[in-house]
Amino acid sequence: MSRGSLAAETAPTRAWRWLREHAVNMVGVLVVIYLLVPIAVIFVFSFNNPAGRYNFTWVGFTFSHWTDVFGIEDLTEALLTSLKLALLATVISTVLGTMMALALVRHQFFGRRLSNFLIVIPMATPEVVMGAALLSFFLIIGTFSLGFETLLIAHVMFCISFVVVVVRSRLIGFDRNLEEAARDLGANALQTFRLVTLPLIMPGIMGGALLAFALSIDDFVISNFNSGTTVTFPLYVYGVSLRGIPVQVIVNDAIHDRLF
Repeated sequence: MSRGSLAAETAPTRAWRWLREHAVNMVGVLVVIYLLVPIAVIFVFSFNNPAGRYNFTWVGFTFSHWTDVFGIEDLTEALLTSLKLALLATVISTVLGTMMALALVRHQFFGRRLSNFLIVIPMATPEVVMGAALLSFFLIIGTFSLGFETLLIAHVMFCISFVVVVVRSRLIGFDRNLEEAARDLGANALQTFRLVTLPLIMPGIMGGALLAFALSIDDFVISNFNSGTTVTFPLYVYGVSLRGIPVQVIVNDAIHDRLF
């Protein structure tokens, strides 16, 4: 057999080997592109100058909507409400979720297994069911009138589970010998937590906080049940979509997607 025929036979083998080695990376790149295409379309159409109420067809290029991003007062108020709600829900759910994760991983107590099960339920429950259940709860107890307070409680309710799961995953792989070494060197419990434990689990805490913020600022279904007269950004977008979405909404969506 000649060298040319040998090379011709081994070329498909080399190509197949290269494909197997890079298949995961190729699929990952295609998935990322697929996810970013809608964001790219929103960004492009934020420069569109639509002729009517709907921004579905390209008419002409303009910067006017970017120079007047906050020109619609109701839109700006709804965006600020969503940011305030997401920040408060993130802080509360991160603090409570981190303490819950520490308790579930490091302590044995009655009902620990049940608590681990109950933590997962809000993540697996459909948002329609959770939103209706929370609405019924608020109406039955009658302590809160539907508004920002009920929205905050509802958002903390579903965000805290994600924080617990992320921080708990970080704690499971935590080396407790580092804490014991700090205690042997004279650090008390608070110093050990502040100087050793907290820095090491901080990536998990930050990951849970970012996930909670993204879930809160983007929520529509649960907010629609428990908002009362309070209007968040997703609720505002849904309302104006029934009569035509202003381009400023698309501009804010483009800014939101690029930041978060």
